[in-house]
Amino acid sequence: MHTSIYAGLCGLLMAWLALQTIKVRRANRVKLGDGGNFALQSAIRAQGNFAEYMPIVLILLFLLEYNGMYSLVIHAVGMAFLAGRWIHAQGLLKDNLRYRMRGMDFTLAILIGLAVANILLAAFQLLKS
Repeated sequence: MHTSIYAGLCGLLMAWLALQTIKVRRANRVKLGDGGNFALQSAIRAQGNFAEYMPIVLILLFLLEYNGMYSLVIHAVGMAFLAGRWIHAQGLLKDNLRYRMRGMDFTLAILIGLAVANILLAAFQLLKS
């Protein structure tokens, strides 16, 4: 199961993002919420944004693998998703709009590509049976 590799790597990236949020929270002594601190708001959103996109991408990636997509495609998409999310997180954490935009470009392209690929593969398999 190749998707398991990317689920694990996503888990590690989520843990890293959580640690970034904790680090900024502790440095600014904010116990709850964001305290109006821009760096903390950015860290919270980097973690939250990842949490919002990761589940659907992993589900679509798993379904594509389950339905027989080539392992090379699964690996390419999984790596591209992680790269895009990493770039986006760096953009948020370092207040770099260009990185945020590039990361979202990766993410949306992957999300749309996975959705369309799953629809086409399912339709093809239905026609074949």
